[in-house]
Amino acid sequence: LTMLPLSLLKTSQGHPILVELKNGETFNGHLVNCDNYMNVNLRNVIRTSRDGDQFWQIPSVYLKGNTVKYLCIQEEVMGMVKEEVDDAKDNFRNKAGRGRGRGRGRGRGRGRGGGRGRGRGRGGSRGGRGRGQ
Repeated sequence: LTMLPLSLLKTSQGHPILVELKNGETFNGHLVNCDNYMNVNLRNVIRTSRDGDQFWQIPSVYLKGNTVKYLCIQEEVMGMVKEEVDDAKDNFRNKAGRGRGRGRGRGRGRGRGGGRGRGRGRGGSRGGRGRGQ
């Protein structure tokens, strides 16, 4: 089974999740939101110190993705993602072969050097506008 981390994380929204940071602290809470950088918003959070002897209850917290060591997600969410990945494959197969080629792009390129920009083309000291004096 191929499972993309971001699709797994997005499926976990609204479910309990455990996040351990690189510094050893852990955050237990419900996943509210995540983005492409794996930054996460949690609500109803219990924060545990790195040595495990201090606890804090926090209404909500924002954790940057580059500080996260790992995420622990419930098994039931893993089953939900499997269905989504299979659905995505079916959708991709159904849409294959419907395109119209590579397209024309954004206009015709002019090769090296670009088009006639300022100061090119007609001569003159003022970029081709009026008489050069």
